Amino acid sequence: MDDIDRKIISQLQLDGRTTLEELGKITGLSNMGVKKRVAKLFEKGIVKISALVNVEELNLQAAVVLIEIESSEAMQRLLDRFKNCPRVVHIFTAMGGFNIIAVVIAEDRDTLESISVEKCSLRSSEGIRRSEFYPIGNIHYSQFLPVREYLARKGMTHTPCNVDCITCNRYKKEKCVGCPATTYYRGIL
Repeated sequence: MDDIDRKIISQLQLDGRTTLEELGKITGLSNMGVKKRVAKLFEKGIVKISALVNVEELNLQAAVVLIEIESSEAMQRLLDRFKNCPRVVHIFTAMGGFNIIAVVIAEDRDTLESISVEKCSLRSSEGIRRSEFYPIGNIHYSQFLPVREYLARKGMTHTPCNVDCITCNRYKKEKCVGCPATTYYRGIL
């Protein structure tokens, strides 16, 4: 990656819809030169253009979940279980006391509490030694997150994590909107 690639990437981070002509003015390359550079960045998997969602504008609640898990097998089970969960925005494996860090979202505080304590929680997985759940107050620098909207509205009868929301007391008492991937979901995602 050279300075021209960095200029292209920087501009696309500011505005993913920047035209080749505008990128040419910024980099000093022709439209065709920019097109080839952008294509190469895509082909090599260095950049990807995707839609981010303004979580503050939609009044979504976010939280950071820290988990210490006892084994690599338990970690893999957790990763597999939540692979298609529309509420998990990011999940990272880490070294140190907590070896899984996740960013999750919910439509309101009640639902956020549900995904903190109920069976659908990352923290409810087998093999967890300890965990911490931190609701996020203000998001600084960028309110845009890669909310996995493509996993919502799937019309499934069971959740991706195999929890039955219909039998959950919090769902019954309307303290949770349910899983966005299911037919009985009552939220905005």
